[in-house]
Amino acid sequence: MALIEVLVAMLIFMLGVLGLVGLQGTMTRTQTDSKMRADAANLASEAIGRMWVDIANLSSYAGATTCTAASCLEWRNKVASVLPGGGAVITVAANGDVAVTVSWAMPGGETHRYVTRSTIALRTAS
Repeated sequence: MALIEVLVAMLIFMLGVLGLVGLQGTMTRTQTDSKMRADAANLASEAIGRMWVDIANLSSYAGATTCTAASCLEWRNKVASVLPGGGAVITVAANGDVAVTVSWAMPGGETHRYVTRSTIALRTAS
């Protein structure tokens, strides 16, 4: 009888340990996803900031895979190095509306994207 009690106790203990291992895996996956999202948001904000600084060349930031502004090329290289499978699409409308889409692939192959929009317009004195 004592051996059966010990076996049942070990079974319950092992189920608890397996539950903790599963929880740890889920936490690690969620933490990685959160970090990638935060990095994408920071990179998108950085792109908007670079466009504000270089407002005279705003249209040269537009592009799906490349752009002509030196600051934009540097930023795209940063996106590719910071995010796994990272890429970006920047659209610039004639009225100064800008959309920055940053995409990346998670280690499991799942793809995500972060989109931010802003209006960058040169103010004229009235």
